Amino acid sequence: MIAHEVGQGRPLVLVHGFELDHRSMLPLDASLAEGPWRRIYLDLPWTAQAVPGSVASAQEVADGVVNELRQLLGEEPFAIIGHSFGGMIARHVAHTMRSQVLGLATLGAVFTADHNERVLPAPAVIRADLPEQVVDGDFLGIAVIQTPDTLAAFNEFVLPGLRGTDPQVTERIAADYALQREPEQAYPEPFEAPSLHIFGRQDHVTGYEDGLALRDHYVRGTFAVLDAAGHHLYMERPAVVSALVNDWLASIAAPSPALPR
Repeated sequence: MIAHEVGQGRPLVLVHGFELDHRSMLPLDASLAEGPWRRIYLDLPWTAQAVPGSVASAQEVADGVVNELRQLLGEEPFAIIGHSFGGMIARHVAHTMRSQVLGLATLGAVFTADHNERVLPAPAVIRADLPEQVVDGDFLGIAVIQTPDTLAAFNEFVLPGLRGTDPQVTERIAADYALQREPEQAYPEPFEAPSLHIFGRQDHVTGYEDGLALRDHYVRGTFAVLDAAGHHLYMERPAVVSALVNDWLASIAAPSPALPR
């Protein structure tokens, strides 16, 4: 699952979304490179680089990531950040390996596995500034900010993973997309490591209401809902997302305040 490692320092694990690969997380790397972090990018089982296997559920993916990180890191402390499906996996990892997790961040994360049960805003486009001949359905169906810059980012970082995905693997996982138990239910003790949860106000894929409902569980959590941002919020609002992520990383390095009991 380890696709790419770069940098030195504390481990920071990055987990991509469903049907994508690690390249979809690379837009974050320029700002992450400014800090003392060894960035570990994962490729989940449906990617072109993955070893063929029989993974058939989200739970198997989550358990596989935990096993991979235990083999790679041992008992070394680390932080983890995930986007979309990868955010759900990151939540599982952060709770299962809580004793060594320095912090958790999610971007447009899946908090409710069943799409029909999610609280979602209506699809919307905030800015459309593309030539009429652009008809990429994958991009137009998800982008809230439709500009040459966001299209270029999509083509460079998202589209290669979409084209390389193994549909047989994703079909099996999509049929069993939920974890056996939500991490916050399986481990109900308040999560006391610094956490960051960023949502797009116009994200009609995973929304923001379901994640906000868990704010009391994350007692050192920052929750941000960004306007003019959809499911790929870190490509549509890169400056503010980078600022929030770097603030979260800085809070990991800072002494932990005493929490009320």
